[in-house]
Amino acid sequence: MGSADSLTAVRGSTPPRTLPDAYAVGSYTTSGSPGASRVRSVPPAPLVPSYDVLSRLSACAEAADRSGEPDREAVAVLRDSGLLALVVPRSHGGAGADAVALNTCVEQVAAVNASAAIMLFQHCAVTSRIVENGTPAQHREVLPKLAGGQWLAASAWSESGAGADKKNLSTVAHRTPDGGWLLDGAKSFTTSAGLADVYLVLAQSQEPPESQEPRAGSPASASSSQDTGYGAAGQTFFLIPGDHPGLLPDTSLRLTGMRGSATGFVSVRECRVPDSARLGATGVAASIIARVRDSGATLGAVAVGVAQAALDAAHAHAARRGLYAHQGVRHRLVDLATQVESARAVVERAGRRTAADPGLTTLHSKLAASAAAERVVADVAQFLGSAGYVETHPINRFGRDARAVALMGPTNDLCKELVSLPWNR
Repeated sequence: MGSADSLTAVRGSTPPRTLPDAYAVGSYTTSGSPGASRVRSVPPAPLVPSYDVLSRLSACAEAADRSGEPDREAVAVLRDSGLLALVVPRSHGGAGADAVALNTCVEQVAAVNASAAIMLFQHCAVTSRIVENGTPAQHREVLPKLAGGQWLAASAWSESGAGADKKNLSTVAHRTPDGGWLLDGAKSFTTSAGLADVYLVLAQSQEPPESQEPRAGSPASASSSQDTGYGAAGQTFFLIPGDHPGLLPDTSLRLTGMRGSATGFVSVRECRVPDSARLGATGVAASIIARVRDSGATLGAVAVGVAQAALDAAHAHAARRGLYAHQGVRHRLVDLATQVESARAVVERAGRRTAADPGLTTLHSKLAASAAAERVVADVAQFLGSAGYVETHPINRFGRDARAVALMGPTNDLCKELVSLPWNR
């Protein structure tokens, strides 16, 4: 469940270096993956979901939550909606959306189906990494498929023993004599596992520098104090299609929240890929990850959508029971609405990237919005009384989904560490 970025993530900064290697089109076939056989013209990509799309996503949310099975229907809706093209450049069939548009779209989807929202968010996260760091050949081959809905993208960064900061990866990538790579390891908490058509896999491709106790004031001490807090030296990203030999998803993981998001395990065992599968230079994945926070795209948008859904449920209850006549009820709803609007405001500020340090604002937006969502849902559940205590009431799903946002990467604890890290230098 990794963090994300938008098309304009590095606006005003030096663009990533273009690598000379070519993306081997023939190396990757996706004939067995969902949506790969679709051949159709792509309509102009929308910046916001249509009423029909939201209605269809809402209709499948409850069933997926009950079953805990991957929400394949939601994925089908996303493929047909044009929303998967959101951050793809217009030159490759996308909408060319910035972080403000992405956050707005994700919020609206989250208000009806949080699992679909996180799948969309992660798809856009991987797409943005490709836009920023891909070769021209990778752009030509991959971006049109992402924009057209043929490919759903997922990030496979997390591991059970690596920690939230991704610094102790067990997944390794070794060079092969033919210039390619051999990957071996296992990933956990991968959103869209088994549903995605391409995965962005994070692996340790080089040995990190030997740990040592530096002397105060030494160069090593200065280097360690500049730790970005996320990722480690010697890590590399690889784009691997979902049907590639050696890559195996496992959706046996049963979550409490975001139950339709197909969050599970992905293993790469004796997985051989060409060098053209590498995204970005060898060993620099940590620097790519570090730039994510400057994007303005924020998981706080998912939290705002869930909070808005809870507020809507409170208004529906008040209207149905004739409670608007009571001043105390009206003022209570105003207090809830103020919390939602405040969270939405900080998410929008993050997307606009107008702060002195946009990265800090993005981190704060996740912290603020996820905390607000949990408070709003809890307050609405209390407001509903016995009506919300029924198992099938959506407020219970909202509560579990709101809690999930805080646990998504970067987790809220890691966000706090990333914000506070410079204070200790």
